Amino acid sequence: MSDKRDIRSFSYEQLRHEMEALGEKPFRADQIFDWLHNKKVSDYSSMTNLSANLRGLLSEKYEIYETVPVKVLVSSIDGTRKYVHRLNDGNVIETVLLRYDYGYTACISSQAGCRMGCRFCASTIDGLARNLTAGEMAGQVYSVEKDTKERVSHVVVMGSGEPLDNFDNFTDFIELISDSRGAGLSGRNITASTCGIVPRMIELADRRYALTLAVSLHAATDEKRRRLMPVAERYSIDELLDACRYYFDKTGRRITFEYSLIEGENDGEEDVEGLIRIARSVNSHVNLIPVNPIRERPFRATAPAAAAVLKNKLEKNHINVTIRREMGRDISASCGQLRRSFLKECAGDQNA
Repeated sequence: MSDKRDIRSFSYEQLRHEMEALGEKPFRADQIFDWLHNKKVSDYSSMTNLSANLRGLLSEKYEIYETVPVKVLVSSIDGTRKYVHRLNDGNVIETVLLRYDYGYTACISSQAGCRMGCRFCASTIDGLARNLTAGEMAGQVYSVEKDTKERVSHVVVMGSGEPLDNFDNFTDFIELISDSRGAGLSGRNITASTCGIVPRMIELADRRYALTLAVSLHAATDEKRRRLMPVAERYSIDELLDACRYYFDKTGRRITFEYSLIEGENDGEEDVEGLIRIARSVNSHVNLIPVNPIRERPFRATAPAAAAVLKNKLEKNHINVTIRREMGRDISASCGQLRRSFLKECAGDQNA
């Protein structure tokens, strides 16, 4: 990875400070920020209202960490687009663009790989390669916008990685993507998924970004959750729920509980009763997700009919609940599998 700092990760205020330190007028920060976050360029030569001397100085001191699409899959069913993006150091990540009636949602990665170890997720099998910068997170949004010529109206940080394990870069990204001088996304249009790093949830609440927090629950007891999610060894469900309530109290944003339905593992009668108790204890919405089978694990999704019965039980107990609609099912599995298959393809080419 380059030892130069990623200029696209600088906030507007940081960019002004950098320009002043270089002896430039503060308005240069406005120009550069516009090039990076409105015109979305990834090279200094395109910044035509800057002098050649300044462009040279920027190139010498800073890098624009690129997110280059190297593979794009397009669903013939619903138009979902799945991307493999290559980073400037050769690492790859995956990004998904989803088309809804209300606009386009970009599902972005926050890390290359993941170290959380959730047993049903492909993202974590090979561990964590590295954290992404704020600019690389934003770059995924800009890349899909350039590819499709469509504006992204919503962002979900649910690709590879745990955003709260990359807390500083993740919060810098929120500042960047919500800056009115750039994309100007409202916090209400940003969702972040976390496996439940309790201290970081509290810290995020204190910042009052008012984004939607999707908490990976996946089990209604500590014992079952520990089998599925190593993070549960550190934080109990009671501690997690206290952090959820704190987040709601600070931001006014209800929690989304993500619950992967795994046949014979967490979809029994006692599991449903436990999920009802949990959902009632927090201002929340439950998102049921039939687990995406991966080759390396034995888990299989709860059958659609059984999932519908489970959903009905929650609704009868006045729980806000949905079953996640699978999108782009004809092009590639998500949860890190596209990235892993691409890496295997590359390894195969090198060994050929």
